Amino acid sequence: MSGYMEDVVRLCCEISAEKKIKAAITSSAKGAAAAGGGAFVGGLLGGPVGIAVGSAVGGALGAWMTSGQFKPLPEILMELAPAQKEKLYSEVMAVLGTMKWTNPAQLISQVMGNGVLKDQVLAAIVSYATKELKADVKYD
Repeated sequence: MSGYMEDVVRLCCEISAEKKIKAAITSSAKGAAAAGGGAFVGGLLGGPVGIAVGSAVGGALGAWMTSGQFKPLPEILMELAPAQKEKLYSEVMAVLGTMKWTNPAQLISQVMGNGVLKDQVLAAIVSYATKELKADVKYD
């Protein structure tokens, strides 16, 4: 990972930590598998009525499985795969434009000292989390 990309991810972690943002990443595939599996087993055991009962039970189980636990967003951002970090970097750099910095502390200081820029970076982070990670985001 390039130095600039690492600096931008650290900036994102700093801003989201300051705002106490938490996110829960849901997994629709697990929920769908539980619902489908419940319908299949219900059909095997109870025929057409079993399909209805099995899909209802499977659907409830799937909803419970995908409800997700909220974790601090900085923790989630640090665990991103390199390709995901690259996408986050691109979205934040679209806000930062041609800003220059020599180390992470300088970047963080420049952005945190500019309320408008900080809000724009925060909006990019939240947009990334909701669109790319399919996360539910909440502020403490």
